[in-house]
Amino acid sequence: MSSINHVAIIMDGNGRWANEKFRPRVWGHIRGSNVVTSIVAKASDLNLKALTLYAFSTENWSRPETEVSTLFKLLKKFLLKERASIKKNNIQFKIIGEISGLNPETQKLIEELEEDSASNTGLKLSFAFSYGGRAEIIRSVNQFIEKNPGQNITEKNLEANLYRPEAGDVDLLIRTGGDQRISNFLLWQISYSELFFTNTKWPDFKASELESIINKVSQRDRRFGSLDNDGSLDNTKKLLKEKNE
Repeated sequence: MSSINHVAIIMDGNGRWANEKFRPRVWGHIRGSNVVTSIVAKASDLNLKALTLYAFSTENWSRPETEVSTLFKLLKKFLLKERASIKKNNIQFKIIGEISGLNPETQKLIEELEEDSASNTGLKLSFAFSYGGRAEIIRSVNQFIEKNPGQNITEKNLEANLYRPEAGDVDLLIRTGGDQRISNFLLWQISYSELFFTNTKWPDFKASELESIINKVSQRDRRFGSLDNDGSLDNTKKLLKEKNE
């Protein structure tokens, strides 16, 4: 049985993939968007508990207006196109990030799909859109302070105020496109995650490669700093809690 329950992916390499084919960068994003459907389907088939995809960072707002506009249109297209599939496959969909910059129509589509899929019990699918890891942590701390003035914040408190605490910690972070950096993605959630960097650019990333990566990483000895046989993250947290009580 795989120890990988939550996979996060930095979908990188769209622009470079397009440039190699002497096409505009937006063409890479369009081709890359088609990959998402097969990856979500594979994650669901593999019975993953959660899949979080980095679609648009807070830093991406500085990109050319045509590129940003294309990414927004692709998000809207996904929301319309995949609604039936998300319902059929029992997927629980949510956007994490600051979406106030999106047009009202797209915001409404997001709200409707989140509400329609809220009771689904399968894969927790998250799109990180206009997202930044540091901003998420600051937002969580501020929310706690607002609700609990004068109280000290704990790890449990901080986790409870993240965008999607029910998705839990990330077991495996994959970055496509060859670069080996985190890029401000899920900084709190990836504290103990396994990292896998592939040279495959996102438009060429296939469901079979996702499964292969999960199988490879599942063979790693994940002890989370523990020396016992039950070196799971949950058990490590439990031992730490008992020690502090």
